[in-house]
Amino acid sequence: MSGDLEGPDVLDRPGTAVVTGASSGIGFEYAERLAALGWHLVLVARRENRLARQAARLRAEHGVRVEELPADLSEAAALARVAERAGRDDVDLVLNSAAINGYGPFAEADPGLLAKVVALNVTALTVLSRAALPGMLRRGRGAVVNVASLLAFSGDLAPSPGGPPQRAVYGGTKGFVVTFTRILAAELADTPVHVQLLCPGLTATEFHLTRGEEPVPGDTPRVHDAGGMPVGDVVRASLAALRSGERICVPGLDEPAAVARLADAERDIRRAAGAALAPRYRGGA
Repeated sequence: MSGDLEGPDVLDRPGTAVVTGASSGIGFEYAERLAALGWHLVLVARRENRLARQAARLRAEHGVRVEELPADLSEAAALARVAERAGRDDVDLVLNSAAINGYGPFAEADPGLLAKVVALNVTALTVLSRAALPGMLRRGRGAVVNVASLLAFSGDLAPSPGGPPQRAVYGGTKGFVVTFTRILAAELADTPVHVQLLCPGLTATEFHLTRGEEPVPGDTPRVHDAGGMPVGDVVRASLAALRSGERICVPGLDEPAAVARLADAERDIRRAAGAALAPRYRGGA
């Protein structure tokens, strides 16, 4: 579940990073940390004013090149523009952080919003990973970091006050990110390209201030009332995991062996492949 790959080389030889969801939260903080390390940036988000302010500040403070790509990645034409940029030869890191939640009872949710959640959280992440990887493999260096959520592992927890939100589609999309990224990391394990799955829990950002139909208004990032882990700690963990070659980064997990136990449990379930029918089903219709 982990490997000593190309993390240190990627971070210590700055190139250009494409950062989605860059106007707030994990994407915003990641851009800040990368700029301080000397990385040039391509910042992607819906809020043009925020991107412009952030880009100007990072240029002034760190002397790096910062491109602004305002885009709603749930829209096909916008996604195609960003994918074209992610596939260029100067891109050595892609952070897929853009996401919306679409929280609410599934049977009552607006179908258009749910389609947008899937398009952004699943399709955009997949397309941008696919756009960037061929060049990275050809050049022999690079990294893709895909941001999931611990809600991807909350399937048997019913929504409750103070507990998990009503999240069937959001949790499902993050489950896709978990499975896709883990399998992709295994596929590329013998290459110089590093793929990281970042699984934060509740993080102190503005993510819960909107379901995602429209971005949070204003030019300054905010923090939702629920609080959570400081976003700087989440990004610190991810960068440390890149340096160590750790493929699955759970910033608040004290016991890394829990990830290995998950893999063991999955292996036990997979033993049913091709097996005889389980006894408890033999008396069914």
